[in-house]
Amino acid sequence: MKRYLLALTAAIITAGSCLYAQKNENQTLLNAALHGWEYEVRAGISIGGSSPLPLPAEIRSIDSYNPTLAIMLEGNAIKWFGAEKKWGLTTGLRLENKNMTTRATVKNYGMEIIGSDGNRLKGNWTGGVRTKLRSSLVTIPLLATHKFGERWSVKLGPYFSYLMDGDFSGEVYEGYLREGNPTGQKIVFTDGAIATYDFHNDMNHFQWGVQAGADWKAFKHLKVFADLTWGLNDIFQKDFQTISFAMYPIYLNFGFGYAF
Repeated sequence: MKRYLLALTAAIITAGSCLYAQKNENQTLLNAALHGWEYEVRAGISIGGSSPLPLPAEIRSIDSYNPTLAIMLEGNAIKWFGAEKKWGLTTGLRLENKNMTTRATVKNYGMEIIGSDGNRLKGNWTGGVRTKLRSSLVTIPLLATHKFGERWSVKLGPYFSYLMDGDFSGEVYEGYLREGNPTGQKIVFTDGAIATYDFHNDMNHFQWGVQAGADWKAFKHLKVFADLTWGLNDIFQKDFQTISFAMYPIYLNFGFGYAF
């Protein structure tokens, strides 16, 4: 009996502590709201790719495209200004993946292939190219925010990303490499022969661009959102010359958020 009383007492104390902590948390959020602060967490998926703009003459056709599964998680703080709290500033931290897999037909496409013996050959490729892009980034947005009524808000501003881990690799097939330049020695790949390439060490670790999006508050705490992010610098480092044109990450993020 004594053992049950001790257990009951411990349960009451634990429940009381949880209620006290919940009360303090609610009071903290209420004080923040009174001072114009709002907090949210968001989760969603990203669909898009990295592309030159416009498509250069070297890329003759895009034969297939797969965005693959790319997840993003984000926590934001929003500071509202003025008595009506219509305008605000949103910033936070986003962990995101930006992926794609493509197949393309190209002509005189800058390439450095890795042969079966491990040797590297650099030149101009004509034929098929399969590309796999994987990027894991931490991103800080800095967005001007405007409310339309009680449910809608729109956001616009820059974002700044750091590449934590990246992969840009693939293979070439059914074509030929002109070694060194477009008139160099011709090395032919046919009958299922392939060669691989790997440019992950040449990826740019700092990326930035513009983000625009909208939120819709479905319920008191639940939001639905869609954001477009458009990169403004090349995904490759400045001294990378194998691919002769810049590639920009363009992605659509959409998902759900919880507003505290």
